[in-house]
Parts: sequence; C-alpha cells; structure tokens
Amino acid sequence: MAGLVSHMRWTEHIWLEVVFLGGDKKENPAFDESSTNADWHTDGRPLAELLAEYEAQCARSNEIVAAAGLDDLGRHPDFHDGSANLRWILIHLVEETGRHAGHADIVRELLDGTKGYF
Repeated sequence: MAGLVSHMRWTEHIWLEVVFLGGDKKENPAFDESSTNADWHTDGRPLAELLAEYEAQCARSNEIVAAAGLDDLGRHPDFHDGSANLRWILIHLVEETGRHAGHADIVRELLDGTKGYF
C-alpha cells in the first residue's frame, strides 16, 4: 500500500506540475531510468510520511487547478500529452486515482474478507 501511495503522489506531480505547468521532470522518480517503477519505491519510509506527502501534493494540485481554466493547455513540449487541456488531465487523474483505489479495495477485501457496499 505504501508503494501505491507513493506512486499516486508522483502521478499528481507528473500531470499537474510537469505536464501541465511544464516543470522539471527530473524531480520525479518515475523518470529515473536507473530504476524500474522508482515512483513506487518507498525505501522503508513510514506510511504516515508517504500519506502526508501525498496530501501535500494534492494540496499543491488544488492550487494549480484553482489558478487555471479547464481549457488551459499543458506546457511541457517533451510529452505527447503535453498539450492536453486541464479538463482532460483532471479526468485522467480521476481515472488513475479510481483505478488504484480499486486496487487498494481488492487488497483490503483479501485481508479481511468483507466487501464494500454489498
């Protein structure tokens, strides 16, 4: 679960700070070519710390969205999706977050045997 939380933090960063704002992708471990899936690595850091970082990244994402319009375009020239508008990026982030929330729910179900709503 810690790896999933780390990945989601860096996913927010990629789409809003790198792709949308045109920021430096070198800050994001997902682009570390020396390590596969480096954005999932936690290096033994506590889950509480990873959750706090994810929460801070989401707050930063909210600031970016609040300062922009849904039709504003991404600014990063190195990405195929770099010119996507903010509306598309947000829908993609909902999809990405929902997918991984489902993964977390499956893990929880396997651990405690209970199901969600039904």
